Parts: sequence; structure tokens; C-alpha cells
Amino acid sequence: MNNDFKPYYAVIFTSTQNENIESYSKMADKMEALAKQQDGYLGIDSARDHVGITVSYWDSLDAIKNWKQQSEHLQAQQKGRTVWYSWYNVKICKVEREYEFTTSSPPISKH
Repeated sequence: MNNDFKPYYAVIFTSTQNENIESYSKMADKMEALAKQQDGYLGIDSARDHVGITVSYWDSLDAIKNWKQQSEHLQAQQKGRTVWYSWYNVKICKVEREYEFTTSSPPISKH
């Protein structure tokens, strides 16, 4: 058991895109690079098929608030609403525990 585990926050962004996806990948890459520069950023996971899911990880609610209000991110959010997305949903969750499995080692529990 890892007693050094510190809870953190996950922002789960789930979306469906409309037909106007030109320049989307470039902006997504730019936003990921910009997020990595923000205080409190911990990482990101993303997958896209018919529905896209991006989960970004932050050390505090204040870090999430600051990222949401970052000027270039605000511009990307606006463009998302007017150009790229037909629907999206955002959830902010506190991660209290995590664990993982790989075929090369037994599961690791983090508390």
C-alpha cells in the first residue's frame, strides 16, 4: 500500500464533433501543449472514435479554474462551441485512489 498517494482531480471532457473538424487536431495539440505549461497540471489521457473522451489531471480545483480561464483556452472553448462540437459534457471528479495492471507485473494499488 502506498501511503504517499495524494488525491487529485480529473476533468472528464466527453464530446461528439460535427462535420466541421478542419483545424481541430492542430488546436487540440496546441491546447495539450499549453495545458502542460500550467501550474497544477499532472497529465492527460485521450481517446476518440465516434465519441471523444479526454481526461486531464490537476492537483487542485484552483488549477482547473485557472486553466478554464486561460485566454487561449477560452478562445478554443468558443471555437469548440461554434465550429467543432455538436455536444459536450464536462465532469470534474476528485480521485481518491488509483491502481493499474500490466502483464509484466502484479496490480499496483495506490491509496
